[in-house]
Amino acid sequence: MAVTYEVTHRTEYRYQSDVSDSYGQLHVLPREIDGQRCLSAEVVVDPAPEDYRERLDYFGNRVSYVAIHRPHRALTVTATSVVEVDDRPSELSLSGHRPWEEARDALRCGHAPDPIDAVQFTLESPLVQASGMFADYAARTFTPARPLQEAVTDLCHRIHAEFEYKPGSTSVRTPLAEVFAQRQGVCQDFAHVGIACLRSIGLPARYVSGYLRTDPPPGATKLKGADASHAWISVLMGQAGWLDVDPTNDQFANLRYVVTAYGRDYSDVPPLSGVIYTEGKTESLRVAVDVVAVSG
Repeated sequence: MAVTYEVTHRTEYRYQSDVSDSYGQLHVLPREIDGQRCLSAEVVVDPAPEDYRERLDYFGNRVSYVAIHRPHRALTVTATSVVEVDDRPSELSLSGHRPWEEARDALRCGHAPDPIDAVQFTLESPLVQASGMFADYAARTFTPARPLQEAVTDLCHRIHAEFEYKPGSTSVRTPLAEVFAQRQGVCQDFAHVGIACLRSIGLPARYVSGYLRTDPPPGATKLKGADASHAWISVLMGQAGWLDVDPTNDQFANLRYVVTAYGRDYSDVPPLSGVIYTEGKTESLRVAVDVVAVSG
């Protein structure tokens, strides 16, 4: 089964005084991966940039670069994509049912798929630092000889149950240790917690940025702009490859999920980042995301 979505991600900045120059980098276009095909994609910037380029970054993500060299007090970036997504299986081959230690040890011996690429996702990254508390938290789930997929599923469930989803309680500058201590945050925080736990026991885990199609309450009409960018985890399951799990919603990624980027953590793949030259401050920031099924 496959579903085709039209994804619209609109970001609007307003500034207190003129911005003379603006430079931005965008991770807002879907990746081409197994089970996901980007049929079309376009980025529209207002005011129109003097320089616009696209490239693939180190992780194979589609990145847009924008430069504006004329005075402006507002900036709008609208990314529109049409992407076809296949349903992702939640059950893996025999690899997922083997003891989790086998996947860890296979990587150490260089027997995992693409071991050089995988090893980087076991190391510390700017927002995910090593700590004994994450190893201790993981140890409650990754008991000796427990099947790998079962343990990953249980870790996802525990984060969902023990951490409160509370928008505004954290920012991108909140240390992960603080998120862990206060047991609250948003999707990017929960992904970072899960990644820290998995890396602490030697399992490769990467950060996934993208979108999740949501449904309105029964009988209600879906509001325009009600969706949002989302984040979850991808875990290397031995020879079976990578499995995406979402601790925020306690489930495997399925055909409601659209992947834009993989990275070590959020700092590698923010939807928008950049530099502006101005004497004022950002007066307002508005983000609206729509994920609409157009077929399937």
